[in-house]
Amino acid sequence: MKFTVIAAAALAALSVTAASAQTTLKIGSEGAYPPFNTKDTAGNVVGFDIDIAQAMCAEMKVTCTVVTQDWDGMIPALVNKKFDFVSASMSITEERQKVVNFTDPYYSNKLQFVAKKGTELSVKPEDLKKKIIGAQRATIAAEWIEKNIGAGTNVKLYDTQENAWLDLEAGRTDAVLADAFLSYDWLQSPTGKNFEFKDKPVFDDDKIGMAVRKEDKELLAKLNAALKKVIESGTYDTINKKYFPFSIR
Repeated sequence: MKFTVIAAAALAALSVTAASAQTTLKIGSEGAYPPFNTKDTAGNVVGFDIDIAQAMCAEMKVTCTVVTQDWDGMIPALVNKKFDFVSASMSITEERQKVVNFTDPYYSNKLQFVAKKGTELSVKPEDLKKKIIGAQRATIAAEWIEKNIGAGTNVKLYDTQENAWLDLEAGRTDAVLADAFLSYDWLQSPTGKNFEFKDKPVFDDDKIGMAVRKEDKELLAKLNAALKKVIESGTYDTINKKYFPFSIR
């Protein structure tokens, strides 16, 4: 009887150790937000968010795979354990922090309007109410528009940022509000060459982090430690230069 109890305790301890020594993780990302996360010709999710997350996984010595998820269902999918953490250019907001925890910021962004070259655009709310404005749904850009312009017929919210760009290019909107670094990449593309930033950023303190479930405190600590090593080793700067000719930290 004594041997059986000891053996059972030993097996339980081994089970706990195995559970805590997780060797694989799933990264949640959208795959429709270039250059941060998008799909290549083979259907693989690539981009700045993914490169940074995979560098962190290498530091943690775990194998990570990417699971795609529509943007507006990202946090519910994380909470329901579809994946282990989110690397999808998610802004750290008080509202989101009620549901999930975030790592230290891995880059900073700002919101700025984009419109056709040669057109005038005042970013004063009273002037924007006279324009048709677009943004991606469930983003801080959409939140800014709803707070400052309203949710009338002159506001169009899209399921993906790519669809917001398509309507702007087609002339179905007068301007789009989006993350400046995201917009920078689009403005360098053939489809964005006839557009430009307008006026100053309307919000310039957007901190981006990776989201984890509230209960996954150990994973959060490991991710933060890995991010620190990725930055200190110079790997972060190498990835940054792959996508931008300037630092986005």
